[in-house]
Amino acid sequence: MKYNNLGDTNIEVSEICLGTMTFGEQNTETESHSQMDFALDHGVNFFDTAELYAVPSTPENNGETEDIIGTWFAKSGKRDKVILATKVTGPSPNLTYISDNLGFSRERITEAVNRSLRRLQTDYIDLYQLHWPERKTNMFGQRGFSSDIHDKWEDNFYDVAETMDLLVKEGKIRHWGLSNETPWGTMRFLQEIEKHNFARPVSIQNPYSLLNRTYEIGLSEISIRENIGLLAYSPMAFGLLSGKYHRGQDNESSRRNKFKQMSRYDSTQCFDATAQYLELADTHGFSLAQMSLAYINSRDFITSNIIGATNLNQLKENIESSSISLPKEVIKEIDKIHNNIPNPAP
Repeated sequence: MKYNNLGDTNIEVSEICLGTMTFGEQNTETESHSQMDFALDHGVNFFDTAELYAVPSTPENNGETEDIIGTWFAKSGKRDKVILATKVTGPSPNLTYISDNLGFSRERITEAVNRSLRRLQTDYIDLYQLHWPERKTNMFGQRGFSSDIHDKWEDNFYDVAETMDLLVKEGKIRHWGLSNETPWGTMRFLQEIEKHNFARPVSIQNPYSLLNRTYEIGLSEISIRENIGLLAYSPMAFGLLSGKYHRGQDNESSRRNKFKQMSRYDSTQCFDATAQYLELADTHGFSLAQMSLAYINSRDFITSNIIGATNLNQLKENIESSSISLPKEVIKEIDKIHNNIPNPAP
């Protein structure tokens, strides 16, 4: 397993991060504990979760993922072996069962972090992330930005950055990060932070995969020049890049079949591009999953690659991608497919 520094800190996180949003929905507590045991035993020291999880979030399963991680910490006694990341939920009219005060006010962030600490059975969080921006912007499958006269958001970058800085000083969190953020939002945070000497964000968690490389357009330069690395989520494009849907190896419990409302990767272009990536992987003797993940691991703006699995076989295959170095000719062919069908998933 390879390790990278988390931003400009001395914390080293594994190149592969264990994503946990299936815990409490597709995976039982016992299965989830087994995944955490397996991941840690194979060099993965970085776990990512959110107060929102499990996914899809419901009033019944909300907070369940953090609860499961907390019971594993209590049972295993291995809290000190894990770099733990979680998130505070952004505003959404559909998530009022989490809080009737969703957003990034100091009151709400403090409420959220205290709830997460209780569920996780820990007295600190290594990386605390803003799950998505408060303002209306292009995220979650929306490609372009268009102004919205109904957006009542007022610039509060200073207030949010100050709150995160206070949480660091209080010891409740060690560092903080962004998620589903844009270049403009990232630079506005940095502008306020440099002006007031607040704690800097150390990471950005955004989608990145062979089917969605939009991060490269603006944010990758920020990652490199500002040392705020990408935590890539959805690297397997909701399982499409496993190849099982093209090989007819999926079933009713497969994620894309079970949760049809999540359709970001359902376009004809996504399927066509995946078919070409699958042929390339077969030609060079890789599984499509490992080729897809190994490509992400090779990017110089990546801090960690967040993988998720519903069973240990999937988890093993995904973790082993860290040991694969793709030949230059394979990377060249990947880029050729990308140039022919660029970013088919938004």
